[in-house]
Amino acid sequence: MKKLLIYAVLTLAIGACTDELNRSRPYILTTATTGGTYYPVGVALATIAHAQLNETKGISLTAISSAGSLENVKLLRDNQAQFALLQGPFGAWSWNGEGPVSKPQTHVRSVSAMWQNVEHFVLLSELAKTGEIMDLDDLDGERFVLGARNSGAEQTGRFILDTLGIDYENKFNLAYMGYGPTTSAIQDGNIVGMNIPAGAPVSSITQAYAMLGDRLTILNWTQKTLDKLNAKYPLWDWYDFPPGTYPNQTKLIRTIGSPNVLVTRRDIPEDVVYNVTKVIWENLATLQEIHGATKDMRLEIAIDGLGAPLHPGAIRYYREVGLAIPERLILQSDFEEPSVDEVVSN
Repeated sequence: MKKLLIYAVLTLAIGACTDELNRSRPYILTTATTGGTYYPVGVALATIAHAQLNETKGISLTAISSAGSLENVKLLRDNQAQFALLQGPFGAWSWNGEGPVSKPQTHVRSVSAMWQNVEHFVLLSELAKTGEIMDLDDLDGERFVLGARNSGAEQTGRFILDTLGIDYENKFNLAYMGYGPTTSAIQDGNIVGMNIPAGAPVSSITQAYAMLGDRLTILNWTQKTLDKLNAKYPLWDWYDFPPGTYPNQTKLIRTIGSPNVLVTRRDIPEDVVYNVTKVIWENLATLQEIHGATKDMRLEIAIDGLGAPLHPGAIRYYREVGLAIPERLILQSDFEEPSVDEVVSN
């Protein structure tokens, strides 16, 4: 009885402290560089969530820029951010401790699949002999940007080129820049190509095409190269750019995309994640008006392509709306109450 009484008192005290902290502390959503899609969509998400939840639920969300997915994993790990946008492969890499993520990030939980992260591998047209992705294997010392150092663009770019067998370390003169400087560099003739994974249409590509027109080529993919890329992580699918997606684009471009994902920390309260998840999907029309990339988002595919288990708050919302959640996305230990002995000993 004594232990049960202590447990009850501690539970009430912890709950009261947690509620107070939740209401006084803004949650941080980390995005990427300002020239891509993560930042403007992240700002839109945070703005909508703040407007809908701050007064009624005491939940405040603020978006910040970052170097991208790899830095976001670190910010989440160190609790400098509580929510993060990641490229799809980083969701799997984080949970499993693979790729550029050296150790499993067991605190990471998925919230939702978001819009498609579309691969834009761009070359000067004079070097795009076939107009396909394997044209990159013919570069000979030319300067090419994979992304900013330690960014998601750089890391997924390396994974893609490694998987395709393109010897970029020896064939490229690698440069490292964010999306904005990269666009300026190709316009100024300082680089011959760039890797810009982002939701389409992405402002950096729009700007480059507006200036250079048919002097630029977004490289197409083939079934062979797509199958090769999907051999380990079957995350990518076809993504077509109809003519006119970008300025001066007169032909259909067939590239590929994988879902971006919104993740959080396991220790964020269930009610907070539930309400953030609900706000996203109940305000999707507003979000889609703000940025065209989010037109890919649909509730029925909200849990497709997730590499880490869902947070209990997200599970609660998806069950409410009738989504069937696969067992691999449910971590049973997230739903187990601590024993009295554990609470007392802690």
